[in-house]
Amino acid sequence: MLRNDPIKHVFIWPAVLVVLAISIFPLIYSLTTSFLSYRLIPPIPPRVVWFGNYASLLQEPRFWNAILTTTLIAFIAVGLQYVIGFGVALALNARVPGERLFRVALLLPMLLAPVAVALVARMIFNPTMGPLNQLLSMFGLANLPFLTNGHWALACIIAVEIWQWTPFIILMMLAGLQTLPEDVYEAAELENASAWQQFWGITFPMMLPISGAVVFIRLIESYKIMDTVFVMTGGGPGVDTETLTLFAYQEGFKKFNLGYTSALSFLFLIAITIIGVTYLALLRPHLEKRR
Repeated sequence: MLRNDPIKHVFIWPAVLVVLAISIFPLIYSLTTSFLSYRLIPPIPPRVVWFGNYASLLQEPRFWNAILTTTLIAFIAVGLQYVIGFGVALALNARVPGERLFRVALLLPMLLAPVAVALVARMIFNPTMGPLNQLLSMFGLANLPFLTNGHWALACIIAVEIWQWTPFIILMMLAGLQTLPEDVYEAAELENASAWQQFWGITFPMMLPISGAVVFIRLIESYKIMDTVFVMTGGGPGVDTETLTLFAYQEGFKKFNLGYTSALSFLFLIAITIIGVTYLALLRPHLEKRR
């Protein structure tokens, strides 16, 4: 039974107010700064420009290139993560030989720090001394410009993202598969339904809610990618692999252009919100069909 003792507010509200202050103050300060021309180095007195920073960003080709690059990484990586992760989860759920060992081994990449993974990947994909190109040379093949060509560098980043974060999909999908009722599959077998028919008629529709949630989480997280890109390519060659977060880092922590960076952050927030709302709107009709 819950107590209505007023003393509980003495313990709860201070913590709530501290959390709100920590969360809301930086947001309000950043929003205010986005309307200013404010640079720390060289020190320039803050000057109100209203939507000037936003207008400059929307006219900046580098900003649109960063949006395109981030979107490509997010959608391609998450799409492949979902397909591979769902497939592996189905195999593990079918009790393949050694599935307990595979469960542990497949989760290890997710437990590693992205910076450490990116450092190892940069060594592997090194265009001149990397073991991958040395292996190609052993077979008489030419070295590939893994990190010195824009398209190859983007593919390498996506490959690293898939390797590291597919285990998250595996973990969530496997948990969902283990909650599905067995009697539905027994009824399908009595109707002589094939494994393929059972997947599309039973498994996939019943897993749609968790699939939607998992893809949504990974999509939002993928849009925030920075550490992997920063370590592997630094946004290069040129700005071919520069993401929105890396662009914000370059403007905020290297050029100290705080007003411009704050405006970039809010445009990033708006973009993420639009993508999230669109995704949920497209997903809702499919979820309502199951009711």
